[in-house]
Amino acid sequence: MRYMLDTNIFIYLATDIDSLSRDVRAILQDYGNTFCVSAETTRELIVGFRKHSFSRKDWKTSEELLSSLEKEYFIEILPIDKYVAQTHAKLRLNEVEGHNDPSDHIIISHAITARLPLISSDTRFPFYRAQGLDLIFNTK
Repeated sequence: MRYMLDTNIFIYLATDIDSLSRDVRAILQDYGNTFCVSAETTRELIVGFRKHSFSRKDWKTSEELLSSLEKEYFIEILPIDKYVAQTHAKLRLNEVEGHNDPSDHIIISHAITARLPLISSDTRFPFYRAQGLDLIFNTK
């Protein structure tokens, strides 16, 4: 099965595996599954890495981080296209919980458009299930 990983899930996978629930670890360790991230996730990862929000000893540059994503973790990076933009344009935002993160909105829209289950720890994401998001929630 194919899955999309939210940015926080990749960071946990690469730097803090104990932050992943047993169920999510089982999905990630199943060699029959394939994983991808939105190009928006790579942007978030580069920004976070440059701000020193997370690190790993073997990542000296953001280029090494991106290379690791594909070559070490075998995660495909999906481009953002006009169909993702169309989903994003009609996405109803979770204003009740103050969910104003445009990167999250793109990642959610990408998962909905690609019809991929999204694995995330973000507590504001369940709101988007009513709009077609197939969410696997990582409870830490």
